[in-house]
Formats: sequence, C-alpha cells, structure tokens
Amino acid sequence: MADTVQEPDKLLTPSEVAAIFRVDPKTVTRWAKVGKLSSIRTLGGHRRFREAEVRALLAEAEEQRRP
Repeated sequence: MADTVQEPDKLLTPSEVAAIFRVDPKTVTRWAKVGKLSSIRTLGGHRRFREAEVRALLAEAEEQRRP
C-alpha cells in the first residue's frame, strides 16, 4: 500500500481574496465575521483563507450572476 501525501491547501491573505473578488480587504474580513467565508488564524492573529473555498465561492457568485 502506497502512502499518499496530501498537498496542504494554499492559504490566501485577505488582500489576495479581495483582489480575486475585486472588493476591499475589509469586505473579506466582514465576510469571515458573518460566516460567508471561513478563515484560519495565524499565530500572529491574522486571517488566512483556503484557496479552494475562495474559488468555490467565486464560482457560486459567478453562477448566480448568469441569467
């Protein structure tokens, strides 16, 4: 049986997420506070977001925009 090493999720900063959604980084922080997007706290207390979850939310938002 071969051991498979799972690649850890890439973590994005609020600024990186904001650039993807074209919003202000404070908006991303607000989304995290209300539960729209889950975040991980670093040891220094900064928020980080899983890239896979961000991409899924972006796809969902784009899907809702289509008629």
